[in-house]
Amino acid sequence: MSIETLRHGLIVSCQAPVDSPLHEPRVIAAIAQAAVNNGAIGVRIDTPAHISAVREQVKVPIIGLWKQVIAGTEVYITPQFHHASAVAKAGADIIAIDATTRNRPEGETLNDIIAGIHQELGKLVMADVDTIEAAVLATKAGADIVGTTLFGYTAATKHLAPPGWELLKQMVELDIPAICEGGISSPEMARQALDLGAYAVVVGTAITGIDLQVKAYIRQLTYCDA
Repeated sequence: MSIETLRHGLIVSCQAPVDSPLHEPRVIAAIAQAAVNNGAIGVRIDTPAHISAVREQVKVPIIGLWKQVIAGTEVYITPQFHHASAVAKAGADIIAIDATTRNRPEGETLNDIIAGIHQELGKLVMADVDTIEAAVLATKAGADIVGTTLFGYTAATKHLAPPGWELLKQMVELDIPAICEGGISSPEMARQALDLGAYAVVVGTAITGIDLQVKAYIRQLTYCDA
């Protein structure tokens, strides 16, 4: 696929908590199809089973990942090459990986996993980063896309709240497509990301996060009643 198909478009992240009734491949596929039917130019999907189900329903690019909690490391977005391989086999066009400077499990390096995805799997790589330093390293390692995905979710950035506007501004100066992901909660914010130079925008919770959205409303209503 060509990255050009993503330019200035909306990518919808179709995910759900594991304890949600939405966390079922056919449901995720239906959500993805609804997003595409209404103009999304791509979707971001977690786990091979969900990717496979979505692939049967849509033809747009799939950014695939596999979240894994592994003892001894904080890296959890497609942490190892064998996870990337499973994501590729399920039908993803682009493989998203944690590209922060944190140590990867079993001594794998960012350079090695990106090279393996390119050479052995023939897929593109989206590097999910938290800082400009990580974005620069990912670019040098051969990533095809960098995303602000992990801004606010690592020890180095936990005191900051997404969206990472300043990080995005820095990333668009790199010679690589920069995607804004995380904290986009309105169409106006998505437009702002593009105005700042984002290649594309990923929106998840604000569109597909029924569980988290309802909880947010309930928290606010409960607070008002207190």
